[in-house]
Amino acid sequence: MSGLTQLQAMGTAERRKEARTVIASSYLGSTIEFYDFLLYATASAVVFPKVFFSGMDDWVGVVAAYATFAAGYVARPLGGIIFGHFGDRMGRKGMLIISMLVMGVASTLIGLVPGASVIGPWGAVLLVILRVFQGIAVGGEWGGAALMALEHSEAGKRGFAASFVNAGAPTGAVLGTLIMGTFSALPNDQFLAWGWRVPFLLSFVLLGVGMFVRLKVSESPIFKAALEQEKAEQEMSGTGGDKPVMPLLQVLRRPKTLIFTMLAGAAGFGLQVVLATFAVTYTVSKGADRQGVLYAYAAASLVSIVFVLLGGKLSDKVGRRPVMIGGLVLFVIYLVPMFALLSSNNIVLIFVAFAIGLMIHSTLFGPLAAFVSEQFGTTSRYTGASLGYQLATLLGAGFTPGIVAQIFKDSGQQTSSVVWFLAIMSAVSIVFILLTREPKDNDLQTVQA
Repeated sequence: MSGLTQLQAMGTAERRKEARTVIASSYLGSTIEFYDFLLYATASAVVFPKVFFSGMDDWVGVVAAYATFAAGYVARPLGGIIFGHFGDRMGRKGMLIISMLVMGVASTLIGLVPGASVIGPWGAVLLVILRVFQGIAVGGEWGGAALMALEHSEAGKRGFAASFVNAGAPTGAVLGTLIMGTFSALPNDQFLAWGWRVPFLLSFVLLGVGMFVRLKVSESPIFKAALEQEKAEQEMSGTGGDKPVMPLLQVLRRPKTLIFTMLAGAAGFGLQVVLATFAVTYTVSKGADRQGVLYAYAAASLVSIVFVLLGGKLSDKVGRRPVMIGGLVLFVIYLVPMFALLSSNNIVLIFVAFAIGLMIHSTLFGPLAAFVSEQFGTTSRYTGASLGYQLATLLGAGFTPGIVAQIFKDSGQQTSSVVWFLAIMSAVSIVFILLTREPKDNDLQTVQA
């Protein structure tokens, strides 16, 4: 059945059932992908400085470990371009299957990389290579999962539907942090020798689960209809033999949209990754128990999942921009008390610090999937959304842990300089959110936008 016929033939109840299936699949797939991707963040905070950068000053080792972490963010835009191109030309579903396969294999292999005591600096080199493949995979995953949820949903519910994809990030973080936290209970020498590797090796099991679910999901009917419309328009204009314009070129013809989208989303990712990396390292450096900190972060991430969905739902009512701006403003106000709570060496207060921070962040994170995706037309949406989103992660999150750790070290370990850096980053994003059009009521069936 063609895409146009499928859209017309499906009744409301049938479309809603199909949408629920696709949203659940996108959520599960995103959870698995971000389990793998963010597990690396936890490991770079508590393991890699000692395993792959031993012999250095503690905070120098942390900065070096965060540099390997950044490699994944550098690769994410490349993944967005590669998977986006084929996703816009051939379909969303196939690209999602391939991206999950790449991520699962790369993450499993990270668990097998020998440490510096065995192969010296080559361990760090292998880490970077595998981290790049992780970045390529997640760069392709997010756009496809968000678009599948978005393009199967009814108008007026798209923000809520797409927020399930972003909810996969904290869910994956919970899963990864809990598993890493469990193995961190081992004696320190055993944890650093082999315990940290088990969560990465479990990626292979999750890969099997994810592939099973992904294979059962149907292609986006809006995408199929858009391809047919584009083909019909070419035939009517007598250009049926011409090759369609590359999705990347369609996106680059409107660079303003791409640049504004990237800068609007950057701070959200910067704040997210600071919580997952620097905040954990900072808290442990103040004397808190490593396992307790990881469990506190996992519990707070679990609470935050609800707020991702609430943020997406609220954005369907009042718009994407007001919710995102409100979240950024609240987070900046909260930064000073957050660091005070994190340095308390009281596990209850540490949990409260993470919980409030993640709840505020999740509210602004919820609408982000729809905000980015709705800026682009159907035949370039996978490329445009993936590239805009992944460039925002590169700019906002890729180098932020290393920059923040270096600022903290150079300032004599004063958090005020970190607060100023994050506040300025947030202010820049607020400006570009205001400059970017509100996309809540855009027509998703527009072929080009």
